[in-house]
Amino acid sequence: MAEYKLNTPLTDADVEKLKIGDSVRLSGVIYTARDAAHKRMVEGLDKGQPLPFDIKGSLVYYVGPSPTKPGNVIGSAGPTTAYRMDPYAPRLMEIGMKGMIAKGKRSDDVKEAMNKHKVVYLGATGGAAALIAKCVKKCDVIAYEDLGPEAVRRLEVEDMPLVVVTDCHKGDLYIEGRKQYEVK
Repeated sequence: MAEYKLNTPLTDADVEKLKIGDSVRLSGVIYTARDAAHKRMVEGLDKGQPLPFDIKGSLVYYVGPSPTKPGNVIGSAGPTTAYRMDPYAPRLMEIGMKGMIAKGKRSDDVKEAMNKHKVVYLGATGGAAALIAKCVKKCDVIAYEDLGPEAVRRLEVEDMPLVVVTDCHKGDLYIEGRKQYEVK
């Protein structure tokens, strides 16, 4: 398992070198969106409307941060479970999204789309929301403010600690990692 420092936006070459279990320290701009925002984005695409941000090379963090305390950039920002975004993720991959950050397993359809479009799924540690928030240097709501914590935000992050959970080569840490500990 390797360690990488990556900066956004990501390229195919960035994604192709990553393998399950690799550690990533991510810096640059990422966007937040959960299921309500994903639904709106895909409905907008279906109507020919642009997304609220440039999706090419982007990463979307599935998070709904808690309220921001005075003096902080963002509230606790722990990952949400990814499967609720599975109906929408392949569509965003088709138009250029290069990564997703969350926790939990992904559907076979999402994993196939990741392989086809060279996309990586990075895991953020659940239960470490306050620590993850320290990596966020700037946070701005850019769309769907009415969704509150689920609004789309533009985050500038520095050295966000992540692990490659599913790579673009069909590797899945939830499957391969478990195999190491199964009784044979």
